[in-house]
Amino acid sequence: MAEATKVQKVHKTEAEWRELLTPEQFHVMREGGTERPFTGALVNNHEDGVYHCGACNAPLFTSDKKFESGSGWPSFWNPVSPDAIVSIEDNSLGMRRVEVQCATCGAHLGHVFPDGPKPTGLRYCINSASLGFEKK
Repeated sequence: MAEATKVQKVHKTEAEWRELLTPEQFHVMREGGTERPFTGALVNNHEDGVYHCGACNAPLFTSDKKFESGSGWPSFWNPVSPDAIVSIEDNSLGMRRVEVQCATCGAHLGHVFPDGPKPTGLRYCINSASLGFEKK
């Protein structure tokens, strides 16, 4: 019986990530920062395509799952696959939230909230700085 294909994890040192990423990307993806709302390059992107991790290029979301949440960050109601992301409880800043990370490289992407549209009811609120976009 064949084994299931496992995702190849990406591991880099802090110095390697600093060399690869812009200062803003490093702050968001490696230090858990957040870009200011309505400032990200992909907030108003309405083209068809795939949103990838800005650090390791793993596919994370597709344009058909993106919606206008009015939050100021790109918002999606479902990832490209259940194993594309990892959800972690985040109790920083005096609030209880669920952080979303890239399952391949561990980059901080944003947070997921239970106030999204059907069918999932979820809103993956993702920093543009954490994403790359490949047009179809």
